Amino acid sequence: MTRAQQTISIALLVSSLYLSLYLELIPLPALVQTAIVPVLPFWALVSFGAWVLFRLGWGMLTFRDTPEAYKELMEEIKIAQADLRAKGVSVD
Repeated sequence: MTRAQQTISIALLVSSLYLSLYLELIPLPALVQTAIVPVLPFWALVSFGAWVLFRLGWGMLTFRDTPEAYKELMEEIKIAQADLRAKGVSVD
C-alpha cells in the first residue's frame, strides 16, 4: 500500500466516523452531541496547524544539526551573492 493510499484510507475512516457522530448514528450524551461534535473539524484543523508550526519551528531550531544541508545552503548563498555582485547589486 502506497503512502497516498494509506492517507486516503485514514481520511475516509476519520470522515466516516465524524459523519456517523454528526448524524447521531452513534449515540452520545446530548451535551456532547450539541456542544462538541459540531466543532470537531475546527479543533482538528487548529491542532493540525499547531503541529505543522511546531515541526517547522523545530526544523529551524535544529537546522545547524544537519551539517551537510547547512554547508550546501551556505554554498548556495555564496553563489547567489557572487551572482548579484557580478550584476552590480550590493549584498553586504
